[in-house]
Amino acid sequence: MSAPETMTPAPARRRIHPAWTVAAVAFLALVGAAGFRAAPGVLMVPLQNEFGWSTTVLSAAVSINLVLFGLTAPFAAALMERFGIRAVTAVALVLIGAGSALTVFVTQSWQILLTWGLLIGLGTGSMALVFAATIANTWFAKSRGLVIGILTAGSAAGQLVFLPFIALLAQDPGWRQASLLIGAGALAVVPLVLKFLKNSPAEAGVLPYGATPPAAGATTGPESTESTAPVTGPATPAPETAEPRRNAAVRALQVLKRASKVRTFWALVAGFAICGATTNGLIGTHFIPSAHDHGMPETTAAGLLAVVGLFDIIGTIASGWLTDRVNPRILLAVYYQFRGIGLLVLPLLLSATVQPSMIVFVVIYGLDWVATVPPTAAICRQVFGADGSVVFGWVFAAHQLGAAAAALAAGAVRDATGQYTYAWFAAAAMCTIAAVISATIRKDARKLEPVPVPA
Repeated sequence: MSAPETMTPAPARRRIHPAWTVAAVAFLALVGAAGFRAAPGVLMVPLQNEFGWSTTVLSAAVSINLVLFGLTAPFAAALMERFGIRAVTAVALVLIGAGSALTVFVTQSWQILLTWGLLIGLGTGSMALVFAATIANTWFAKSRGLVIGILTAGSAAGQLVFLPFIALLAQDPGWRQASLLIGAGALAVVPLVLKFLKNSPAEAGVLPYGATPPAAGATTGPESTESTAPVTGPATPAPETAEPRRNAAVRALQVLKRASKVRTFWALVAGFAICGATTNGLIGTHFIPSAHDHGMPETTAAGLLAVVGLFDIIGTIASGWLTDRVNPRILLAVYYQFRGIGLLVLPLLLSATVQPSMIVFVVIYGLDWVATVPPTAAICRQVFGADGSVVFGWVFAAHQLGAAAAALAAGAVRDATGQYTYAWFAAAAMCTIAAVISATIRKDARKLEPVPVPA
């Protein structure tokens, strides 16, 4: 009789691991939070025309935003450990939405400092790139570099999605409608976050993606998260059960104290400060006003910046893939040097019309925009182990402090000289410095400079 054979059950269909659902929702959250990143460059000229504010005043609002964006990041990482990823992310999106919507009521310069600076700064800081590192380190035991690259590209995707619409709305009917669009984009993602963004694999009843169950009697503990190899299942939940009982601010400051004793930390801080200065601080804030100075329409310049965002998605995902395979310090050195070359020639490319050389610049700069994030996060994880996400938060704080300083300085240069040329040249020189610093990070830093992981 062949009946028993026909009754053999078919293999169960393979389900998509919950980690990928979490990553998808995290991507959408980053897209929703990224709307404001495209706004200052587009809205600066309309606000100047309506209120007569100087470039320095508006640059100061952006600088406050970038400072808070950066300084909030390490505390946000600790808060995610304390209260969960879902709650912190939802509150951050609400702050961004509220700050953007309230901007329509501003009439005085101090009010733009409050909305652009304080509210949106705190919100975007809590949704900073440390969020991507936290998701990858919590939910993935393998392909972390690729996941960080994909999530980092979410910010670029937000810029790509929002920027053309912001530019069109700012032109007609006006900048207030553009601000409302940004607020709506952030708030629209909140329901998805509350429903689908699980805090940890343990909450979903699974192991991190790529993890394997430990052998019977195997020793587990937080120290196993320091390995760059796939971690075993209990290695990730162990810190999760301990860290939530600790004060988030104290946790962030303790990690900073430990990391500050490691030379690699300061190398990453210096490089990422320059990274922020040459992306969010200069190009993100002042490219459109600079192009406008050369006679280029704002919508055209905004379209070019949107193309930067498009190629940023490609470049960041590719960088994540490379980070899983190539020494990250080499990648950082190459990225920074190419960026410096682009900034050096930019003053020669700006004109009233879009020339082929400008398209080449936009493509190359886009590929390199935040390609630095996956290798930087990888070095943090390799050197600092279980502290890696919070350490990356502090490194990212330096990124935003550099961006804030560059945004303010470039505005002052524009008001003093009538052009941005000296700002572009100074940024090119800083990129060369960042390339040298990155190349000198010791390859064996993890072995020579370990940071103790708290029990």
